[in-house]
Amino acid sequence: MLQFEGANILSVDQFDADSIQRVFTIADQMIPYAHRKKRTRVLDGAILGNLFFEPSTRTRVSFGTAFNLLGGEVRETTGMESSAIAKGESLYDTARVLSSYSDIIAMRHPKAGSVAEFAEGSRVPVINGGDGTNEHPTQALLDLYTIQKELHHHQRTIDGMHICMIGDLKYGRTVHSLSKLLCLYKGVQFTLISPQELAMPAEVLSALEDAGHRFTVTDQLAGVMDADIVYQTRIQQERFASLEEAAQYRGRFRLNSEIYTRHYKPNTVIMHPLPRDSREEANELDNDLNQNPNLAIFRQADNGVLIRMALFALTLGVADKVSQYDTDVVWFSDKANY
Repeated sequence: MLQFEGANILSVDQFDADSIQRVFTIADQMIPYAHRKKRTRVLDGAILGNLFFEPSTRTRVSFGTAFNLLGGEVRETTGMESSAIAKGESLYDTARVLSSYSDIIAMRHPKAGSVAEFAEGSRVPVINGGDGTNEHPTQALLDLYTIQKELHHHQRTIDGMHICMIGDLKYGRTVHSLSKLLCLYKGVQFTLISPQELAMPAEVLSALEDAGHRFTVTDQLAGVMDADIVYQTRIQQERFASLEEAAQYRGRFRLNSEIYTRHYKPNTVIMHPLPRDSREEANELDNDLNQNPNLAIFRQADNGVLIRMALFALTLGVADKVSQYDTDVVWFSDKANY
């Protein structure tokens, strides 16, 4: 089992089944704080260095929100151009300096392997918020947490489920990391739908095969009537040589109410790591799905705060102390009804 306290969280490869269950158990305990029914000051005086050298909304803000909800403070750096890296400073030097200002660092960077490189120079734990086409471990954990909760609602488990992944499976780091985590489970069936040029990388397929999972690789949307989960991804235009090259794949696999009804069973859960590309030429997940109770994309995003709260608490060694520092809230909003 992963020894969380003081550890860097860089890859899903660090996790076994027990480690995942530990994260999920702590995440469940964070629900009252995320819903503003209680507040805790367990990290009062602690500082998160939130370093995002690549565009982000949900991941960056949810890391900050998670830390604030535990009572800590957040210092942010956004964009390469606003950091000394633009002046030629190495990741090692940046890490040595900024880690002296923080108790823990969350980092996103466009280069694969960059967060691990940064961690080598850091004096405090580092959590990977996405490194190029490589990995996005916290997204994979929140995706898995969402899958478990959604399937439980339908009296299903992850073992033996059928998941359909659609879109840019070559550059989509979220599907890479999630697929690797699913290798810890039994009898999962994968249907991998993408343009041939954007198919799932061979190393991920090998991992699925080694885990004994079945998978089908196709560029056709039909034939997935028994899927429990459909996980849509956007075309990762920032990974292409040009916008024109990315544009030729945009809108190839769209999901709307009519297509969903035709190709999926009535309780198939719809997921997306967000942002969904809602431009007319893409329209990955149509707005006509917004009222569908199986659309889990916003529950999925909410779960990101819980998972990141759990990782902060575990990594900083306060997971068993959170309730000791909680109080009633002065201001309250019933977020469960949002």
